[in-house]
Parts: sequence; structure tokens; C-alpha cells
Amino acid sequence: MAADDILAEGGSDAPPETIDLRRELTETHAQEVLDELDRELVGLAPVKARIRQIAALLVVDRVRRRLGLLSETPTLHMSFTGNPGTGKTTVALRMAEILHKLGYIRKGHLVSVTRDDLVGQYIGHTAPKTKEILKKAMGGVLFIDEAYYLYRQENERDYGQEAIEILLQVMENQREDLVVILAGYADRMDQFFRSNPGFRSRIAHHIDFPDYSDGELMSIATTMLAAQSYKFSLAGAAAFESYIAARRQQPLFSNARSIRNALDRARLRHANRHFEQAGPVLLEDLMTIDAPDVLASRVFRARPDQIDSFDR
Repeated sequence: MAADDILAEGGSDAPPETIDLRRELTETHAQEVLDELDRELVGLAPVKARIRQIAALLVVDRVRRRLGLLSETPTLHMSFTGNPGTGKTTVALRMAEILHKLGYIRKGHLVSVTRDDLVGQYIGHTAPKTKEILKKAMGGVLFIDEAYYLYRQENERDYGQEAIEILLQVMENQREDLVVILAGYADRMDQFFRSNPGFRSRIAHHIDFPDYSDGELMSIATTMLAAQSYKFSLAGAAAFESYIAARRQQPLFSNARSIRNALDRARLRHANRHFEQAGPVLLEDLMTIDAPDVLASRVFRARPDQIDSFDR
């Protein structure tokens, strides 16, 4: 029903129609996804606020279309920038769910790829690879991590440009059936957009993911342990706080990813420490990460150039 018909049917004396936008968000179950995102990710307040703003835009657009108001489908391609381990992939997953529940994509699945999944190694190899990935992603979200590696200006024989041209065409012509999210370091993504203005003109939402604070990383560590029925002792917690402060000053720090790796190593030391002890252990002992399990990390004794990506 067109907007003019709605007004004519109601007459001048009819009360204006009201729409409960929050109820719309709830009834589509998109609010559940937003709530889950809040529970799932520590911090990231500006990211969560931006996702809520996008959801609000889509709810209003959805209602306007239902009422027959003129409305062009919003451009939904996005850019996520930030350091590793800041939740970009998790937010992309939840974004796919929101878009599906609000009716903007058919399936709501996420296909996560890198350059190697799209770019071939010889003539005639790239187009089939890229088109196959796009076929899998149709009806959902295509998440391209470290997207700047698609473009290698220094290599004249690189086939990334072919993948870029195919992506740009699909992003424009099939934007009602596919949402593309490009992700990577902020400075490299800026350079990538300068070199490829076609991408910048098709990206509607640029979202920056900040690094976690020390306190947020500690909260993430506690949550990760609890999910596996572990906890810190008081001394263990103090040791891990020291670990975070030391580790983030060293190379290859990856926020929550580094925390997960560190906890895996702490659990390994914890298991070996109790296994080597004579006699039985208490259930409480098997659940508790103590200071020795953390302080044995090489982070506390190695030179910065000796720290590798496994946070030993």
C-alpha cells in the first residue's frame, strides 16, 4: 500500500499510525543478536554502538518499505580496521545474523577468506577461484581478512587486480544479495583504499576496532578460563596481570588472540606441575591456575626479539 493510500484511507480525522521500532527489532530477533554481542565481547563500546546504529537504520528502512514509502536499499558493504585479536571476525558473524534476521540477506552465513582463496597463481586461475568463493557467499556475508594483500602494486604480474575487478562488479551489481566486509590494519587499509578508489566508493560503513585495555584483557582471560572450568588464584591473577603488561610491550601482540595462547600455555604448565607432584591432587587444584603456571612464561625473561606469536 502506497504512503498516499495510507493517508487517504485514514482520513483527516484518523489518528496518525504509530510504529514501535524497538518492538520491530525484538520481533525479528535481531535484538537477541545485539544482546549476545554485548555478552560475548568485552569492551569495544564504539564498535557495539556503531552496530546498533546500523541495526536501527535497517529497522527504519524495513518499516518504511513495508508502509510503501520510497526507500532504496542501503549500501551495506563495510570495512573493519584494527589490530589482530580485536573481535573483527566475531562482529562480522553477528552482523551476518542481524542482516539475515532483518531480511537483508537470504541465508545469514559468513564466508571468511584471505587473498589465497581468491587469487590464482597463473593466467586463467584467478577468475574461477574468485567466482567460486562469491558463489558460496551469495545470500550472506563475504569477510576478506587482510584485504590489502589483494593488491600488490610492486608486482606487475600479480593476478590480484583481476580478483579486485570481479569483486567490485559483484559488490555493485549484486549488492542486494551479498554484503562484503573488508578487514585489516587501519594504515594498510587506508593505503589500499587510496590505490583502489572503487572499493572506497562502495563501502558505506567504516568501523575501527580499538585495542583492549589491560583491564579488559584480564576480564577476557577470566572469561576464557571460566568457560573451561578454570580460574585464577589470587597470586595467579596478579601474575597474569603482570604478564599482560609485559606482553603487550613486545612484538606480535594480538590482543585477545595472544591472551588465548597464553592461557593455553599456562594450562600446559599447570597440568605438568600437578602431574609431576607426588600423591593425589584436589579437585580445586585441577581448576586453579596459580602464579608458577604464569611466571614460567618466557615473556618474563626473554628479550623482546625472542618473543614469538605463540606467547611462550
